[in-house]
Amino acid sequence: MSIQHQEFRGRVSRLKNKHGALSQGYAARIQKDGLIVVEPRRVRSRFSGRFLVLFLLAFLAFKVFLMAGLGFATYDERVERLAEGTAIERVGAVVMQSDPLSHWAAEKIGPILR
Repeated sequence: MSIQHQEFRGRVSRLKNKHGALSQGYAARIQKDGLIVVEPRRVRSRFSGRFLVLFLLAFLAFKVFLMAGLGFATYDERVERLAEGTAIERVGAVVMQSDPLSHWAAEKIGPILR
């Protein structure tokens, strides 16, 4: 195959890729020199980093309030009972285990709740 033919195939391949990207949506903008440039739209995730952080903070707050409200012994007993259940309950027990951060926060917030 000649070099010109390989270059032509490369250009066709790039055009196919660009056409595929533009078929998902595009945005046109005008540059300072008046040239109109069409670019594919960026795909945005449905879940932002902020959403994930807020979800984790809310979950941690829920866990802390449970630990502070029930007491550490009762909480640990209930998590142990949860660990003896079905597969989903065992996963929940692993997630709900007492960790140092939630234990510390529950100790700080416990006197306020009582």
